[in-house]
Amino acid sequence: MTQANVTFVQSMYAAFSRGDIDTVIQACTPDIEWKSGGRKEDFPSFGVHKGPAEVRDFFRTVAELLEFSEFSPQEFYADRDTVFVLGRYDATLRKNGNRAGSEWCHAFTFRGGKVEKFREFTDTAAFKSAYCGTK
Repeated sequence: MTQANVTFVQSMYAAFSRGDIDTVIQACTPDIEWKSGGRKEDFPSFGVHKGPAEVRDFFRTVAELLEFSEFSPQEFYADRDTVFVLGRYDATLRKNGNRAGSEWCHAFTFRGGKVEKFREFTDTAAFKSAYCGTK
């Protein structure tokens, strides 16, 4: 099942790159827990998002905040019900033109053929600094 889960996650990234957020949401369980980065007060898309509506709001917020110049999932690893992805992104903040980028790790945990948990590990300080206009 691990290779099938890797293929499933790759299809989610492909949907994201096409702007097809509905497909990403449909790949998640109704009780999805989507955790990105650090504290919401440091960067508006950070924090825990529960359920499809909050995950959709996460993607809306990301689209409003950032223009990506790079979003590259690069390495995929699977262990039991979890897929780990290493990658890199670079983006410009729409509100102030500041740039932020980081290597990242995403962890997707599966239940019943869908994603029940997502965790993103990134350089939260870089995004906070860019958002707040500090260097």
